[in-house]
Amino acid sequence: MEKRLFGSTGQQFPILSFGAQRIVDEHNCTEEEAIHIVNRAIDEGITYFDTAPSYSDGQSEERLGKALALRSRRDEVWIATKTHDRTRDGSLKLLEASLKRLQTDHVDEWRLHNIMTMEELDKCFAKGGALEALLEAKEQGLIKHISISGHTNPLVQLEAIERYAFDSALVALSAADHLVYSFAHEFLPKAIEKGVAIIGMKVMALGKLAPWYEKALQYTFSLPISTAIVGMESMAQLEQNLAIAKSFTPMTELEQLAFLKEIMHLATPDVLRWKSTDWVSGEWYVR
Repeated sequence: MEKRLFGSTGQQFPILSFGAQRIVDEHNCTEEEAIHIVNRAIDEGITYFDTAPSYSDGQSEERLGKALALRSRRDEVWIATKTHDRTRDGSLKLLEASLKRLQTDHVDEWRLHNIMTMEELDKCFAKGGALEALLEAKEQGLIKHISISGHTNPLVQLEAIERYAFDSALVALSAADHLVYSFAHEFLPKAIEKGVAIIGMKVMALGKLAPWYEKALQYTFSLPISTAIVGMESMAQLEQNLAIAKSFTPMTELEQLAFLKEIMHLATPDVLRWKSTDWVSGEWYVR
């Protein structure tokens, strides 16, 4: 697989990375299957794994930790996890629990999870806010790099990287996302200028791009990003994604335009739900 630099960190990752949200009972993936999938991914060269404490009430982190511990593979991978709490104290409690579930003494990357609005960003940057937790954790060696994520409004993440030199940003970069509040148009140029590593997510638009599976992956891989995380709940999905990543050739501008025209009808609130201000319900962070 093609490898790319991860912003200004000096690290490199394959274009395909592992979204661990789906290796859980909620997505009909057993613990045994999860362990096999994770280890197969590492065997095939995938080294970047993204998870969060809010994914199935910690089960995603727990299974990733077990998969890595089984064959002592922690040193072979980069783990990114998140805090959905907007306060210092709440975030540090989340990190403590994440480290236990992941069976590690540090994570490589810790990010502010899904910052949707300027008000949320202000809370994180305020006195006693979550950013204080990230800075303290880095000073203590509990985390190595500081990150932010966002699905909804690229202007929020643009403001974030003006306020602080984040090492990376995880943002929605499916082909469908190109059509509404485009991170590709509005966020990527400034992030690249600042040396921020960019991780693409929502590649399949919550399954809505499944009929164009290979094109969807090819589109996101063709963007000037460091890597893209794809959720995988079965070995078949992993193998399919690996095959596409290994044979990847960038889309031309004309091919991208033709693809965007083909899927333009998907630019609706029912499809691009994460672009809506009510995307995060009160239940999101306890699932």
